Amino acid sequence: MPHFRTYDDAELHYRLLGPADSPLPPLVCLAGGPGRDAEYLGDLGGLSADRQLIIPDSRGTGASPAADDPSRYAFPQLAQDLEALRGHLGLERFALLAHDAGAAVAQAYAAGHPQRLTRLILVCPGSRLQGELPEDAREIFEARAHEDWWPEASVAVQQLTAASDMGEVRELLFAAAPLAYGRWDEPQRAHAATEGAQLGPVPRAGFWQGVDEQLRLALLAGLREVTCPVLVLTGDRDAVAGMRAGEFVAESFPDARVRPLHEVGHYPWVDEPALFAPLVEDFLHTT
Repeated sequence: MPHFRTYDDAELHYRLLGPADSPLPPLVCLAGGPGRDAEYLGDLGGLSADRQLIIPDSRGTGASPAADDPSRYAFPQLAQDLEALRGHLGLERFALLAHDAGAAVAQAYAAGHPQRLTRLILVCPGSRLQGELPEDAREIFEARAHEDWWPEASVAVQQLTAASDMGEVRELLFAAAPLAYGRWDEPQRAHAATEGAQLGPVPRAGFWQGVDEQLRLALLAGLREVTCPVLVLTGDRDAVAGMRAGEFVAESFPDARVRPLHEVGHYPWVDEPALFAPLVEDFLHTT
């Protein structure tokens, strides 16, 4: 697996998917979680068919080592790792896709290095950075109470708040997993089964550490200077992030559009790969 040296001399790893000789520019892709192994992104619904994807393992996930200093897990520091990766790759400017909590890293990067981005795609982001915690994710979840999986998932969601044993947490995560998908068929079940083993508790706990109000407001101010086009994708069955959060995120940028996806949950490339990949490609090709 290829690797690079970041700002504090840590050796971090990344994966390359897709044709190295593609005439299309590469797309850098950030995983969420936070602290989840980027393996869950797969090939993002076939995006790697014609374009090379560059997928870093953030600190303490995948093949990248744990951080010596826990503050290195905070998302503004992860944005510094992304800038080191850009320098390693020799990319003057690049397109960036980020999912879930990875969208916070992407926004911190965009605020600090707006001139480096050609396109920014934020998939099912939360809006904690915007200071907003909308309730529509809960409403989406409750609206699906008629589905067979709902009673067990509802109990699991409540029990997760008090669970500490990792074996129990993994079982509860799978029981609650249907709320993250547009439907609960075999592809969704297979994807959800990987989550428990892919989560890193320490990177997850450190993701928001040290991000005070002053820094949050400074990052938001930086987003007003981002001139590249931004696409925010949301799913109308996303009971993890909801849809309103994506609207708040889009409002932080001068040139952003929101594209709601019908019958899609928190992982659009799993629910509707034939919709997701062409939509992203169309945006990347837009002049």
